[in-house]
Amino acid sequence: PGAVTSSSRPCPSGEPRGLRCSRCPAPLCCCGQFSSVPQLVLTDTNLVYPALKWDLDYLQENIGNGDFSVYSASTHKFLYYDEKKMANFKNFKPKSSREEMKFAEFVDKLKEIQQKGGPERLYLQQTLNDTVGRKIVVDFLGFNWNWINKQQGKRGWGQLTSNLLLIGMEVDQHFLTGHIITKILLTGDRCILFPPDQFECLYPYPVHHPCDRQSQVDFDNPDYEKFPNFRNVVGYETVVEGWWDHTSLLNGGITITVNFWYKGAPTPKRIEYPLKAHQKVAIMRNIEKMLGEALGNPQEVWKRTITAVEVIKG
Repeated sequence: PGAVTSSSRPCPSGEPRGLRCSRCPAPLCCCGQFSSVPQLVLTDTNLVYPALKWDLDYLQENIGNGDFSVYSASTHKFLYYDEKKMANFKNFKPKSSREEMKFAEFVDKLKEIQQKGGPERLYLQQTLNDTVGRKIVVDFLGFNWNWINKQQGKRGWGQLTSNLLLIGMEVDQHFLTGHIITKILLTGDRCILFPPDQFECLYPYPVHHPCDRQSQVDFDNPDYEKFPNFRNVVGYETVVEGWWDHTSLLNGGITITVNFWYKGAPTPKRIEYPLKAHQKVAIMRNIEKMLGEALGNPQEVWKRTITAVEVIKG
């Protein structure tokens, strides 16, 4: 469905490689995108160079004896859910489950699933914290903090909130509400990102639903009658606030990723028009939240919204 733009052809201006633009999907230079809305794939930053040796064996030996959050699902499609919002939808049944385990337990279970070759999938998602071993700390301190801190200042991002380690065999599609830098260490995966102006093609769950920020569309088998605009969706390879990402592993295997999560930039003192796509998305989400709070029942939000739209249409 739709189109996916690759980042393989050379940039028309012949500028140096390293930053990729979503408009010409080539190394950034001609469009000036990085100075306005950073819709980019960043290469050659050496951001997490010391972590390039982080395979399962190295991590098992050095990650420490802390507890890790591990998610499992009966298929390759993980659908994240917010446990706090489950009270809003009494009939909601999660498609994945979470449990805490030691890293060695996770590796054993992962290998067992791979050997069986069944449909079950597993992935670990954990904030890097003070329980990790000394070598992991040394590697972490060796990240290219000078480069990433400069980007934070230049782009006006908020504070760094967390560094997430993700390991496993996952597929999902979700909406990014903050600024994120993702560095893939070991992978056989394909990452497709969808910009904010594709919001109406991706049919997100309601804000108050446990699966908020995720698409209702089954990317493997889309229902075009229920989600007709998905036929027109266009995806790119990039990293930016407000974008959606859909990650899938090719030919099985394991992916290991480190994420840098930053808070969104403060609201600018002066609003410039026309509004950008990611600003419109933020407005729509805020309206949903306010309606839910005002009505006291999230289930009524869509009913009232549809009624209001019908009135406007006349």
